[in-house]
Amino acid sequence: MAKKKKSEPLNGKLDITFLALVLILLTTGLVMLFSASYAFSYEQYGNSYKFISRQALFAAVGVAVMLVISKIDYHFWRKFAWVLYIVSIGLLTIVKILPPMLKGKDVKRWIVIGPINFQPSEIAKFAVILLFASLIAANYKQMKSFKFVAFLVLLLGIPCVLVVVEPHLSATVLIFAIGIVLLVVGGLQKRYIIGGVIAGAGGGVLAIATGIISYGSDRIKYWLDPWADAKYKGFQTIQSLLAIGSGGILGRGIGQSRQKYLWLPEPHNDFIFAIVCEELGLVGAIVIILFFCLLVWRGFTIAMRAQDKFGSLLALGLTFQVGLQAMLNIWVVTNTIPNTGISLPFFSYGGTSLLILLAEMGIVLSVSRGAAIEKS
Repeated sequence: MAKKKKSEPLNGKLDITFLALVLILLTTGLVMLFSASYAFSYEQYGNSYKFISRQALFAAVGVAVMLVISKIDYHFWRKFAWVLYIVSIGLLTIVKILPPMLKGKDVKRWIVIGPINFQPSEIAKFAVILLFASLIAANYKQMKSFKFVAFLVLLLGIPCVLVVVEPHLSATVLIFAIGIVLLVVGGLQKRYIIGGVIAGAGGGVLAIATGIISYGSDRIKYWLDPWADAKYKGFQTIQSLLAIGSGGILGRGIGQSRQKYLWLPEPHNDFIFAIVCEELGLVGAIVIILFFCLLVWRGFTIAMRAQDKFGSLLALGLTFQVGLQAMLNIWVVTNTIPNTGISLPFFSYGGTSLLILLAEMGIVLSVSRGAAIEKS
């Protein structure tokens, strides 16, 4: 079979297993979002359906976008790697200059354009994945060169610094981890890996010690003992643990959560997994975690079967992002790590972030189509 031209649409068979896992998580997420949000939505806006109606609309559009993107040759996005990276740096700079744009938020993470609000860090995640996949694939033999590796580390460090000073520690960890994983998979030598780990840990300690992320020390304090300030800084963690504990093995049942009735802050966003545990119990929580694990496994399988290094690194980076973000969110909700303010993919409220996520899943499906063509 003649090799497909890059300008042609992909006609290979997409990975049905990966698609099914995405749709299962999305559907479950919408159900749990409505259950977790309707009390807060009614209290704040007098409309129990405000959050779910908007999220469902973005989900429907996102699925359509995902399927369309799955038909586009993933090499198409490679030409925009540098452009998207520069745009993301520009947006991260702008959001730091502008005053806080969302009521009740004292951090500078959002850009608001009419009814649409989004975090530039969401774009930065994809920009780093796309650019690193492109550069590493094109310069694979230079991964032993200190100059090239240093150049990649510099590219990774710029968005990390801009995000950490927002401050948004969880997004910084995500972007940094994604970049490091792509470097390691791309052939980074062990001595650079060890040096990078030491430098990263030292940078984190320095950032806290110098006050760049001074809020981090308080979060560690109330992570270790949330009851030290049960009415304020430890309140959210305590309510989350109460929700999880009251769910027991089988849960109270869908819609039967008590903590979502204005006890648990952000029940529809960062802490939606606590409501999942309360309503579906330990069994339901494990099933959802299992679906995330299966999604990551299938995404990695697609990456290993990709027709080229660029597709492999692209699918790997996008899948790793979802898996790591889900893991960090669950750890935060269960108080395994300090509260860093991170959403649960497919579940947490946020239309633009869901749209971006589904578009990224479309690219992974595009890589799977390319692998199918190559195999045939």
